[in-house]
Amino acid sequence: MPEYLAPGVFVEEVSFRQKSIEGVSTSTTGFVGPTRFGPMYGEPPLLTSFADFERIYGGVDRLEFSNLLPSHNYLAQGVRAYFAEGGRRLYVARAYNSLEDVTTQNPLRLIGQNWSDGRARWEPTESPVGEYDLRARHPGAAGNMTVTFVFRLGQNILDTSDTSNLRLQGAQNQEVVYARTQAEQAQSPPASGQLYWLERYFDESERRDTFRLRQNDPNEDATGAVQLDQLHEVQLVTVSVIAGAMGQFGEEQSWDQLTFHPQHPRSLSEQFIENPTRTSVTLYNPLVFNTSLANGASIARALMRQPNISDRTSVFQNIESSSDARRTVRIQLAGGNDGQLPQPNHYDGDSQDGLKSALLAFEDLEDISIIAAPGSTANLERDADHADADAITRFLIAHCERMRYRVAVLDSVPGQIVGDVLRMRGTIDTTRAALYYPWLEIFDPVTESEILNPPSGHIAGIYARNDVDHGVHKSPANEVIRLALGFEFLINKAQQEALNPEGVNALRFFEGRGLRVWGGRTASSDPEWKYLNVRRYFAFLERSIERGTQWAVFENNGPVLWANVRQTIEDFLFNEWKENHLLGTTPEQAFFVRCDRTTITQNDLDNGRLICLVGVAALKPAEFVIFRIGQKTADSNG
Repeated sequence: MPEYLAPGVFVEEVSFRQKSIEGVSTSTTGFVGPTRFGPMYGEPPLLTSFADFERIYGGVDRLEFSNLLPSHNYLAQGVRAYFAEGGRRLYVARAYNSLEDVTTQNPLRLIGQNWSDGRARWEPTESPVGEYDLRARHPGAAGNMTVTFVFRLGQNILDTSDTSNLRLQGAQNQEVVYARTQAEQAQSPPASGQLYWLERYFDESERRDTFRLRQNDPNEDATGAVQLDQLHEVQLVTVSVIAGAMGQFGEEQSWDQLTFHPQHPRSLSEQFIENPTRTSVTLYNPLVFNTSLANGASIARALMRQPNISDRTSVFQNIESSSDARRTVRIQLAGGNDGQLPQPNHYDGDSQDGLKSALLAFEDLEDISIIAAPGSTANLERDADHADADAITRFLIAHCERMRYRVAVLDSVPGQIVGDVLRMRGTIDTTRAALYYPWLEIFDPVTESEILNPPSGHIAGIYARNDVDHGVHKSPANEVIRLALGFEFLINKAQQEALNPEGVNALRFFEGRGLRVWGGRTASSDPEWKYLNVRRYFAFLERSIERGTQWAVFENNGPVLWANVRQTIEDFLFNEWKENHLLGTTPEQAFFVRCDRTTITQNDLDNGRLICLVGVAALKPAEFVIFRIGQKTADSNG
């Protein structure tokens, strides 16, 4: 209570409303698996379109694992399907298995034509080894991109209109310039200019700030610096960098008007820094530029030793040319690779330098409700007995059990017949996962042919679409699969009669109704939780109540608090009932909330516990629609 020590009028703000509970999102999804590019550690980025995925993770081009034939990029195809089916928010965690353990004493070496850490690199041919290097930021074959440097020479910025006050128009400290002195200009023919970097300093003799041109390192003294009164003309030198698309469907990225001095905010070293502090650089800048040189003039000179794309002479020889081609260097990064086929531990994730990977990284993202690993059950040569696929499936289930409010979308193995998928289902028993069968046929834009694709990406998108269109309380079944052209196998009614009771959700074709999800059960033996919508709806309720009642923590544990908590939850559940999300014709039939001395003992009070009992009558799907029809005689009264 506030203190009132002097007479006066006082105004206090009070609330006459109960605290409200806002329903949490249920459609945000997390995918884990191998991609062609992108970060492996740290918080996965939120993707809202397939274009976001392509820019960060390299698109749908095929993956080439060591000692394996090229395989379809199932995770990328799953992301594409997810957004096509109606998904809106997706996190992707990359699983990567390098050719060698990069934590060994020799983490970087060539294995054949591939670098052991998977990152593509450029080996300069016209510059001393160690002066600089350019490489892909992340491992992956998509890092084998073409990088183009276009060097540009600006207008003369030396202002000689006032000979007593020479200045450089628009110049900034540490920029690199191409300058010709008066002595060089006086030669016949005029001699070529040289590269310098600009240093702003205070001229004691003229008592003003001005520039001088230097070629030595910043940590050395300015001996030999060129003063403005010695110059004939000064032109800014910049470079544009163009990184080729990471796949046949991607777009080039470009950075214009970059300079060279390492301490300049627009330098190559800053733009392509190895350990950026900004997440946007990690995600959207695919290159790393390192140099041992300390001043911009030396860096520019080293890069300009490279042959141009026109006549193969050095760029520096043609710096004054009007032809862009003679000032352009095009290089190819090489040695990037997709590593080896990721093993189950790469899906489970680990921690490195405080950053987490794969499923472990998803534990820090509270808004994820759906988890999948598209392609983890694919028939690849190194997993002929499906042992790795089984282990990854169990990691997904364990993750969802641990995180409580998530469900896993599980894929069957391609090529399985009904008996095989029933045996697979027999090894799983969880309320927080759903198994789908069979695989789908889709059009692959890479091979321009039909391929088989795991259902999990499509199904996760259908979950999201169903939640937005109807609500999480409705079963995500009897929904059209938009991107599918067909199924690996056509399931008939008799086969589904064997699959459905065991909790295997069939994907079926119906004449005139297309390709549909025809099952909505969990992979659980518990009849109370056999329906997927019930499991997901209760996760929604539990998470919403948990988040919406945080205000009650550390409040005085007495009847006033109990009444407030009870009323808050009742208001939330009443709205759910009004929206036809609960069973019952009255609120009393639909739910109850108890929070009083019948649920809280003296021992609970002594130990700081508030216990609230909530009962909810959930809607279950009309899985079997039965019409009873009999003959009626004309004179019957019944």
